[in-house]
Amino acid sequence: MVIAVLSQVLFTENETLRLFKLFFLVVLAFSATILKAQTATITGVVFDENQTPLSNVNITSKNQGTFSDVNGFYILEIIADQETTITFSHLGNEKLILKDLILNTNENYEFNPVLKNEAILIAEVVVTPSGSRYAEGITTISSDIVRNIPGPNAGVENILKLLPGVSSNNELSTQYMVRGGNFDENLVYVNDIEIYRPFLIRSGQQEGLSFINSDMVGNLQFSAGGFQAKYGDKLSSVLDISYKTPVSFGLKINATRLGTSTTLESVSKNKKLSSLTSIRSRDNSLLVNSQNTSGNYDPSFFDIQQYTTYIFSNKFRISYLGNISINNYRNQPFTRQTNFGTLNDIKTLTVYYSGSEKNQYRTNLNALKAEYQLNDKTTLKFISSLYFNKEQEYSDVISQYRLSELNAGLEDDIPGEPTPINGLATQYNRARNDLDAKIFNMEHKGLHTKDRNAISWGLKYEHTNIRDQIRESEFLDSLGYMVRPSNAGYNRNEPEIPFEAPLLPYEGIIARNSVNTHKLSGFAQYSHRAQWNDHNIYYNIGVRASHWVVNGKNLKNSSHTIFSPRGQFSIKPNWTKDMLFRLSGGVYQQPPLYRELRDNNGIIHPEVKAQKSYHIVLGNQYSFKLWQSPFTLIGEAYWKKMTHVNPYTLEDVRIRYAAQNNAKAYAYGAELRLNGAFVPGTESWFSLGYLKTEENINERGYISRPTDQRLKVGILFQDYMPEVPDLKMYLNLVYNTGLPGGSPSYTDPYLYQNRLRDYKRADLGISYIFVGANKSNSKNSFLRVFKDLSGGFEIFNLFNNQNSITNTWVRDLVNEQQFAVPNFMTGRILNIKIEMRF
Repeated sequence: MVIAVLSQVLFTENETLRLFKLFFLVVLAFSATILKAQTATITGVVFDENQTPLSNVNITSKNQGTFSDVNGFYILEIIADQETTITFSHLGNEKLILKDLILNTNENYEFNPVLKNEAILIAEVVVTPSGSRYAEGITTISSDIVRNIPGPNAGVENILKLLPGVSSNNELSTQYMVRGGNFDENLVYVNDIEIYRPFLIRSGQQEGLSFINSDMVGNLQFSAGGFQAKYGDKLSSVLDISYKTPVSFGLKINATRLGTSTTLESVSKNKKLSSLTSIRSRDNSLLVNSQNTSGNYDPSFFDIQQYTTYIFSNKFRISYLGNISINNYRNQPFTRQTNFGTLNDIKTLTVYYSGSEKNQYRTNLNALKAEYQLNDKTTLKFISSLYFNKEQEYSDVISQYRLSELNAGLEDDIPGEPTPINGLATQYNRARNDLDAKIFNMEHKGLHTKDRNAISWGLKYEHTNIRDQIRESEFLDSLGYMVRPSNAGYNRNEPEIPFEAPLLPYEGIIARNSVNTHKLSGFAQYSHRAQWNDHNIYYNIGVRASHWVVNGKNLKNSSHTIFSPRGQFSIKPNWTKDMLFRLSGGVYQQPPLYRELRDNNGIIHPEVKAQKSYHIVLGNQYSFKLWQSPFTLIGEAYWKKMTHVNPYTLEDVRIRYAAQNNAKAYAYGAELRLNGAFVPGTESWFSLGYLKTEENINERGYISRPTDQRLKVGILFQDYMPEVPDLKMYLNLVYNTGLPGGSPSYTDPYLYQNRLRDYKRADLGISYIFVGANKSNSKNSFLRVFKDLSGGFEIFNLFNNQNSITNTWVRDLVNEQQFAVPNFMTGRILNIKIEMRF
């Protein structure tokens, strides 16, 4: 209660200017040079050429050094943000040198060297704060940034939204759109296991907690297009997450006003068994209550996640990934008042509610992965997973609204008063939606490497069973008569002429579906690294193939087969400047899962084909030093041609497909991202992106797609005070031009091409490190029980911008017009956080 009162006092209109001045002074003060050296950690296991762990290996770096233990495990602390050379030496084996290594402050880098009989030199392995260079066009992001970046949904997705090709205008959801694609078009993997999302998602209610637990992330790779054939059948992007393997006991606790998380790291004495377990809980009331609809809100979320690995031998290991997630959203709205329009034509919508919504999403995942090292050149993986999802959407909400014109009162600075009412109506929404989904997978993957060649292959069987019951209805009543849908087929003239036909909802869906999908897919790809006239080149060619059958109750069997060739080529010229050029592309196809098969009336269309997209991506990566710190400038231009497009409407994060392949589309754009250590010991970046995407439905001409967000600017900035280096600042800024505002139900989208207002948001985080790797405490201090301890605060939506996510379409029943009323997102919020590790 004290915090809430303090935040209200702090952010009054009279104090806003003072806050901004203070903020920029702090930022300016933070930008000086660091006075205290920062460190990073390199760790791993040393093997011989028979994949046997080596003990007593001497690992040295300048004046620092260590030895591997009986299990080959080592850990070495080095100076961060400096080029470092590390030497691995052992009697009976040749030296291995890791050269020009650059790690970010507090970064944990895992490196597992193999000492052979012949000298092996790994030259110029550069790991900068901006991530490793990948010829495959993969973006890597430090896991420390993922854990520290401020935002309502702090974590992996929050940091992705700062990349130039990724956008989202909903801070209540972890969903994101990539280069003109929608939320359904993104692949997500955790330790080679594909992750699925809920199906009935809407209103940012589906994922108060992302599946990806940022406290468990060890490595993050992301591709916004042109990815390899080894990744699955999606149109837009792939996010590849690797959870870390614990090397010692640890307990980490995070607590904020939004929730808590506890992560336990454990490892057996012989290092064969390791386990990572995390429990999280979250309450979004703080965020939801900042919106312009007042009421009782109780959005609560809970999950348990575990990743366990057991090493049977040097050749064979098995791992388990499990997750249980419960998302509850209980909503009892009371009132809402929204002003919209222009300065010369201001309107106000006032709504009074009665009733409530109760939505619940329960998911469960169990997955096993066995990895067998056939020899030092061949690795075989076997993966099996079972995903279960149970969703319920129950609501009974009666809303009475009035639509009025508003006198702005600009001359005397007195708030305007509503003028006589233009529209008065009662709206009743009812929903009883239930969905059960089971997805079973069995998969084999293999990798064979020899010299500079690599062959990868995979085969996967997927079975999906969906049982869905959808019952939704909306009734509109005005001045005693019921508004009927325009396509009801009755002639009417209420209230002048009495109308005695049965009442029909203005919108209504009643359907029950049972759908099964059997899918067999596979891939094969070949990679090669070589030299051409002193230039390093890399190329990859591969193909994916999929065959699936759709059947179910009262459905006709339908089968489909697709082939998707893909390729990549990279060249690093032998120039003085460190440049890398990439060209990638191919065919990317997305077979329908379930939502793509269901039309607006809830009817299943098993004949729907896979959407197809032809990609071409041209990229450049330039690494250089500025102010004695590493920087990277990455630029990409892309073009997509899409056929067999399944048109859809987008309401918040709820997607409703037409279940027809009756459109074609295109997307093109360009992106730039500059990242590096603007302040020594930190990583910051600046992103700029341009996108244009349009579709042509039934040859009627091209119009903007729902994801046509033209301009994107994203800034991540980290800093600290040089006199107090333990005081850290994290700031992320996002600017997106407005998305298309959509259209009312049962209307022609070609008649509605308005846009939402631009999305502008800033989130600030300030934290202080009480205990850390570079800060020791006396033995008599109570702080000695902590390995790490930090605390601070975050300000979400720092400038209190009113961002809108969708439009609510309101009928003026006098003039029979419909107005787009913006649905605003969250306001400025103060969050307190504390993090501790034992």
